[in-house]
Amino acid sequence: MQMLMPEPQIYVERTLAIIKPDIINKEVEIEDIILRSGFTIVQKRKLHLSPEQCSNFYVEQYGKMFFPNLTAYMSSGPLIAMVLARHKAISYWKELLGPSSSIVAKETYPDSLRAIYGTDDLRNGLHASASFSSAEREIRFMFPEVVIEPIPAGQAARDYLNLYVIPTLLKGLTALCKKKPADPFTWLADWLIEHNPNTPKLQHNVIVEEP
Repeated sequence: MQMLMPEPQIYVERTLAIIKPDIINKEVEIEDIILRSGFTIVQKRKLHLSPEQCSNFYVEQYGKMFFPNLTAYMSSGPLIAMVLARHKAISYWKELLGPSSSIVAKETYPDSLRAIYGTDDLRNGLHASASFSSAEREIRFMFPEVVIEPIPAGQAARDYLNLYVIPTLLKGLTALCKKKPADPFTWLADWLIEHNPNTPKLQHNVIVEEP
């Protein structure tokens, strides 16, 4: 009798991404790159942190010479915080960003996001969580209401498809048949985007320093 081996579980990770204050005008094109790179934007929020809050966020960097300039830079204006999800999200997002220094990135990884959007060692455009523990802490800092847990693939993924994706797709196809548009593929794509049940709720809250 042949024994069936259990199907390996592949877990989707979450990581924190930040579009820093000096390049938030590039938000749309950066998000497009993120989505085309296989990430899902689970949560998104626009914030303006105080210097004290920036100090708390970058507590692991406390004591380093650049720390005061870092907190001043990160509190200089609004930023965009996002929770990104995909398989090996932490390592893939760091790879997409390139070296922490934009000067080094421009020389060694010219196609990386920090080479494209960053300016120097300090103003490197984007933030990436360094590790799983850092990602968990940083996501909770920016999104206190988010529950962090791994999302399994395999059977759990098929259950998810049957519960959420397939019913939505069937509704879209039914609407497509009724509408009979000239360009059915584009129409269906637009319909699915509009009726996506898992579209993140974008919260544009501003965090202010507490007295």
